[in-house]
Amino acid sequence: MVKSICVLFLFPWIAMASAQGISAAERLLFDTNHMQGIQAPTILTYSYQKEAAGEDGFKDEVKVDITRINPDATVAVTTQFLSGDRNVPLPAIEGAHGNPAVLGFLERDIVEMKRLTGGSTGYFRKRIRMALANTQEIKPIRVSYAGKDFEGKEVRIQPYLNDPMRERFPKFENKAYVFIFCQDLPGSLYRIRSSSMQDQSGVVETLTLMSADRKPRQ
Repeated sequence: MVKSICVLFLFPWIAMASAQGISAAERLLFDTNHMQGIQAPTILTYSYQKEAAGEDGFKDEVKVDITRINPDATVAVTTQFLSGDRNVPLPAIEGAHGNPAVLGFLERDIVEMKRLTGGSTGYFRKRIRMALANTQEIKPIRVSYAGKDFEGKEVRIQPYLNDPMRERFPKFENKAYVFIFCQDLPGSLYRIRSSSMQDQSGVVETLTLMSADRKPRQ
């Protein structure tokens, strides 16, 4: 049952891959074993910050709780994506290889865009996936975590820049997403940032890895 829920949750993102296969950017986000470096039950903690002009921002946390390492290098995981009324419900997964914080960020993002515009979550999801499919560049980048530097990969997209329906959603025309992954970091995901900030208006939301704490043995 848990695996079925996981597949249904991921399906709207993976189902849009072209018949020729997925791009390197899509593979990095959706078809990479982000958990391959996890050797023991661990809690990944991410900071989450929203900065907004014209509405309240906030600071919160995302916790990815890896409870078991499976023989096939997948993990059993539960996720607390934000707290209280802001919580994004994510299913527990018995055999995860991707980092659920990625889908949590994207699903929250498209629900927020729907709230602000009345648009379709399916349409926003499709534009993001098309942008990833058409991205030609994955940029090497260095990031600092826990006092050390790591080699990473950065993907940047602007899904609505050439959107034929951008007149319906003008505040998102220049919206950009930046995804940073480092395979040497626990959970691989270092940061996701979305920004529609322009002319002193808009919203910036950032998810950043803060800590990876091994759980005590029971």
